[in-house]
Amino acid sequence: MTAADAVLVGLIVLHLVISFVHGAAHTGAAVPLSRASTVFVWVVILAGPLAGLLVWRWVDVRAGAWVVAATLGASLAFGLINHFVIAGADHVAHVAEGWRLMFGVTAVLLAVTEALGSTVAIWSAVHPRRSS
Repeated sequence: MTAADAVLVGLIVLHLVISFVHGAAHTGAAVPLSRASTVFVWVVILAGPLAGLLVWRWVDVRAGAWVVAATLGASLAFGLINHFVIAGADHVAHVAEGWRLMFGVTAVLLAVTEALGSTVAIWSAVHPRRSS
């Protein structure tokens, strides 16, 4: 495993942990998601990077890295739009005050891990590991 591989795995695990903490903030602040958003969260944001990691590890490094890049990139777009652009219940400024800090911090941390993770995944896809 190369250093980039280790960074990618670490970012995926960190992203998953932050996602669950952010989900707890959603629940605590009573910020519901639509059915479509819920499916997106479960399939793309939570399962997608893990599926990409499995493909990366067991099937094909490039294909897995592209799955990770695509799902983390889509997650980044979804989070930026819903947490920072659209002035809805999911916007960081509109969350119940008691949950606003946790919600906002985890929203930012998600964006950071998604941006870094998709960048490292693209690099990994273009420069697949030379050692196992």
